[in-house]
Amino acid sequence: MVSDKGLQPANAERRLKELGIELPPPPTPFGAYVEAVQTGNQLFLSGMLPAIGHEPKFVGRLGKELNANAGREAVRIAALNALSAARQKLGSLDKVTRVIRLCVYLATYGDFFDQPKVADAASEIFRDVFGEDKKSVRMVLGVASLPLGMTVAVEVILEVEG
Repeated sequence: MVSDKGLQPANAERRLKELGIELPPPPTPFGAYVEAVQTGNQLFLSGMLPAIGHEPKFVGRLGKELNANAGREAVRIAALNALSAARQKLGSLDKVTRVIRLCVYLATYGDFFDQPKVADAASEIFRDVFGEDKKSVRMVLGVASLPLGMTVAVEVILEVEG
């Protein structure tokens, strides 16, 4: 897009449309907490789960009940829930100026070691929506279990317009 300011990068909302991504309804908490809190220019998102309409979509552990591809799809749903919660809080994803931190928790079993490949599903969505120059630092952790037996939880910190 060219404007009087020169070449401008595609905005997040337009990228979603170009990618054919329709966000799910904003998630609702499974307990006594809120999904998003903004303080200053940072938006903290709770651990997003692979649930749609308050229904778990992926239950089980990677390396036992589920494989890496199922894990990637679960992470994708959790990341889309994060985007939906951010949009609900901010009014528009165009207000995001940077993805600061991404933490992906994976319920794993035994010698499952493909955590980075599974977590890449979230990193790729955020990169595609916000741009290569907005990529975050990342932590990936394999854990014994997650809430309601779900496979993944994705926690995100975003920098936003003040």
